[in-house]
Amino acid sequence: MAIALLAFLPGILFADEPFSASFESLDAWEPLTFPRIEAHSTYRIEETDAGSVLRAESEASASGLVSKQTINIYEHPRLSWRWRVENIYSNTNVQTKDGDDYPIRIYVLFDFDPEKASFRQRVQYRAARLLYGDYPPHSTLNYVWASAEDAPDTYPNPYTDRARMIPLQRGAEHVGEWREESVHIVEDYRRAFGEDPPAIARIAIMNDSDDTDEAAVSYVDWIKTEERRKP
Repeated sequence: MAIALLAFLPGILFADEPFSASFESLDAWEPLTFPRIEAHSTYRIEETDAGSVLRAESEASASGLVSKQTINIYEHPRLSWRWRVENIYSNTNVQTKDGDDYPIRIYVLFDFDPEKASFRQRVQYRAARLLYGDYPPHSTLNYVWASAEDAPDTYPNPYTDRARMIPLQRGAEHVGEWREESVHIVEDYRRAFGEDPPAIARIAIMNDSDDTDEAAVSYVDWIKTEERRKP
């Protein structure tokens, strides 16, 4: 999936508040689609004995959901969620474009800040804004369930160096099981990019299989942020 094309998103709600999604509905989310990719993944609410969850399904397809709410990641740096996959992919070369698919990913899209950009970045992003009507993201962190058991701890996306991939689950060991994750966005960004992240970000979800031409079903139970711990 070409993360470089994660751009030109719909209108969003700015909020310096904690983020919390429990998937009773999709009212707080917008579709995220990509140029030149006609087959879209599907997302719907599914009722279980324990409550409602998000079901994500792809079949040689790619699209996602992006939250309407923004978060200040310095005020709410810790992100937690619960997810599950029903299968992984056979093509496990995660550092090539042909293998750049994941049965589920939770990722953070950082807003472009013109005041902190270099001259070259400002020119590039202004050109994109003129073409598409909005700035593309400055950068992204992708927390993924990797099919490859040997996926590195952190690596650049094969489509763009402005995205970093961080596998939290690898391979088939926990397929079919709910797994709970907790990450520190600011610390992970500093390790991945060697610099401080922009303050404002959005949460997105995707199940994609357009590069591998495979298929996957996955679930997300909830996603939430926590405030930074006061000294």
